Amino acid sequence: MKERAQAVLVLEDGKVFYGKAIGNEGRTAGEIVFNTAMTGYQEIFTDPSSHGQIIAMASAHIGNYGVASIDAESDVIRCAGIVVKKISEVTSRKLAESSLQELLEKSNKIGISDVDTRALVAHVRNHGSMNAIISTEQGVSVDELLEEVKKTPKMEELELANEISTKEILKFPVSTGAVKHKIALIDFGSVRNIASYLNSLGCEVIVYPMTTPLNRILEDKPDGFILSNGPGNPSKMSSSIALTKEIINANLPVMGINMGHLLIALSQELEIVKLKSGRRGANHPVLNHLTGKGEITTQNHSFVVVRESAESNNDIEITHSHLNDGTVAGIALKNKDVFSVQFHPEPSVGPHDSFYLFDQLIEKMENNKKK
Repeated sequence: MKERAQAVLVLEDGKVFYGKAIGNEGRTAGEIVFNTAMTGYQEIFTDPSSHGQIIAMASAHIGNYGVASIDAESDVIRCAGIVVKKISEVTSRKLAESSLQELLEKSNKIGISDVDTRALVAHVRNHGSMNAIISTEQGVSVDELLEEVKKTPKMEELELANEISTKEILKFPVSTGAVKHKIALIDFGSVRNIASYLNSLGCEVIVYPMTTPLNRILEDKPDGFILSNGPGNPSKMSSSIALTKEIINANLPVMGINMGHLLIALSQELEIVKLKSGRRGANHPVLNHLTGKGEITTQNHSFVVVRESAESNNDIEITHSHLNDGTVAGIALKNKDVFSVQFHPEPSVGPHDSFYLFDQLIEKMENNKKK
């Protein structure tokens, strides 16, 4: 194991953590958040929804099972940087194609290890998500880094989805068997596993740039829509909110995931709010009000629907609630085949409690064809 350079993490409130450089050298800034998942670090770092964030992992050992293409939600690491307590430079599974260090270098990303992440997570939890900067540069003062991070735009001000949405229409055909349904996936930063899982259910998926006009999408005659996950503040996405309203009025089944969920809410004039420290992990309990059952879910979001605004809208039904804090985790439109959730129903690493939501979309598409 080679000796690694010194690195520093500076938060905008002046809190400083020292450690060792991982990945490439230089500096990177973004919103510091934490994730409590015990596994799935590659999925977390490659999730396009993580664009613009520095992710601190609560789990102590990261990188021990390497990285593999089957676990990637996109080709490269999407978050701005990573913070870990210990990084393994040795991989321990046969499926590994390379190490996390190699993926960081390939993605031109910067990270810091040997940080007291327990103290860092507690600080972010208590004081809220804020901007931070990682630097591996020698001779750069903390004061200089603090001045720079204070100038970094806040997540509340940013529309980030357009930076990572696909720039061309992509088709993901069913590999075996007949095509049962055709789904239009609007890409605000979609994870790869959404299309992959739908393919396994016999659905052809066509992925569209978020700026694609509805009339162009309808030329392909989809049976239903999925509005994907994505980064940034959905309130800054006026054109996407307008497109969402048009899609809903097209009277085809619609499913929203995370960003898609929030865009559906905003299109119906519901209010959203940014959480103090966000919800990120693979162990979040949700109550399904329609079945009365609890579900363990993977979550990765900063914004939620304001419950009072959903409860006061006669066209909205709250379908899911987060059991830890009571925040809205799912809604449905009473007069449309439209529903959405504020969690990931498709994570490859699990849990898989919420796969049924894709079956729900397929059922709505089948019923719509019979009309």
